[in-house]
Amino acid sequence: MRLPKKSDFPSNKHELLDDVIAGVTVAIVALPLAIGFGITSGMSAAAGISTAIIAGFIAAFFGGSRLQVSGPTGAMTVILIPVIQKHGINAMPALGVMAGSIVILMGFFKLGTIINKVPHYVIEGFTVGIAVIIAIQQLPMALGVAKGAGERTLLIAFNTIKTGNYNYASIAIVAITLIFKFNFTKILRALRIKSYIPASFGALLFGSLVAKGLSLDLITIGEIPRNVATFTAPTFSHIANLIWPAIMIALLAAIESLLSARVADSMAHMPNEKRLEPDQELFGQGLATALASIFGGQPATGAIARTSVNVRSHAHTRFASMVHSMVLLLIILIAAPIFSQIPQAAIAGVLIGTSVRILNPANLKELLRTTRGEVAVFAITAISTISIDLIWGISIGLTAHFMRNYSINRGKSLK
Repeated sequence: MRLPKKSDFPSNKHELLDDVIAGVTVAIVALPLAIGFGITSGMSAAAGISTAIIAGFIAAFFGGSRLQVSGPTGAMTVILIPVIQKHGINAMPALGVMAGSIVILMGFFKLGTIINKVPHYVIEGFTVGIAVIIAIQQLPMALGVAKGAGERTLLIAFNTIKTGNYNYASIAIVAITLIFKFNFTKILRALRIKSYIPASFGALLFGSLVAKGLSLDLITIGEIPRNVATFTAPTFSHIANLIWPAIMIALLAAIESLLSARVADSMAHMPNEKRLEPDQELFGQGLATALASIFGGQPATGAIARTSVNVRSHAHTRFASMVHSMVLLLIILIAAPIFSQIPQAAIAGVLIGTSVRILNPANLKELLRTTRGEVAVFAITAISTISIDLIWGISIGLTAHFMRNYSINRGKSLK
């Protein structure tokens, strides 16, 4: 593991300016997502923002990717919901330290390269499963009702819908937020606005203004403390009960982070000498998860959506991701009372929209044109991820992949 080198940072004023602009842009995109994932996980908006600030900066500084943006993600939320329900928020510092340590050890033992070779159709199935789960998880906020009982995502969703007594004003704000988000580019073009405003941020703002203007009775985010780094010492009195959740968190942090960084290099057409260093990335992500968890946040991973925005905003180095964290800190110090008034329904709309973007219909169409065997593995991975959980989903997907390869090779040997 190494410390950042001079070549990891902007080498001229042009690169510096591009990195600053990219960092500010990503911060605006990251804010509603950090708030949403913090609430959805069972912690708080403050926890999501703290994670984006602390983990985002640490992973950018110590990681092995020049373009990765880290923070709270939908995939990690999927794992954290049942863990927090069972062990409580107070277990998070210990869980974060344990999971972060496992990820760091994975880096030291050079496991990054192995994880980085997971077949793309297994990853696609895993990603589709995550997207569906993120959307389903928003049902309580979208319907304005209490979360249903249960441990599995589908059971919770079923019990949530079964409660009835929906808040139709909440549903309306979700619909308005989604419509605005998916038509945001057209609206800017019609208004002849050339400045780039992220769709998620614009939709969140519009949905909030509509709710406020109509004086709708909706649950808001609530108070967001301006102290984003409150130290809580981890306690390991029930360490045996936390081992399996910590392993699940660590595996997800490693897999999603390496996937996101790999996608970033591909999008940016990064030359070989500047491409992802997988084991160094694991070190940075492990350290980020451990520190974020003991300072009021939660485990983090590389975030595909925010990383993609970073690339499209012409970031050159890791400094852009560091700027993203510093801008978020500045926003919270100045404007926390304003963001506390955002309706949870608007957050739900933004996250449902994000899940649709993650699905990426174009990629799905291309994947479905491949061999039947690959499509079958993709489907098995997606269904397992949705119906069981993320780690079982990718494990079953990899098993199906190896069984398919074994069957192909055996058939060749018999000819």
